[in-house]
Amino acid sequence: MKRWKSLVAFGVVFLLTVANTFAQCAMCRGTVESTMSNGRNQVAVGLNTGIIYLLATPYLLVAIVIFLWIRTSRKEHVKRLAIASRVRGALSQM
Repeated sequence: MKRWKSLVAFGVVFLLTVANTFAQCAMCRGTVESTMSNGRNQVAVGLNTGIIYLLATPYLLVAIVIFLWIRTSRKEHVKRLAIASRVRGALSQM
């Protein structure tokens, strides 16, 4: 339970600091600067959103795979413990 609390706390801190991490690559910055001089700032907002989307997607996929793997391994562990207890019970009756 303590482990989950620390993971949740880390997740909350991570989500609270994401707003300060909007950044752009050099090419994107050049595009934004040229469009900002023309008076169109919606391009900058779209580029920032796209960059964050492309950054977050692989991490989200990896997190889902890890979650499914842990859940499956826990179920298998419970099954193994049940079988081991039945084997111990059968051996003790002999």
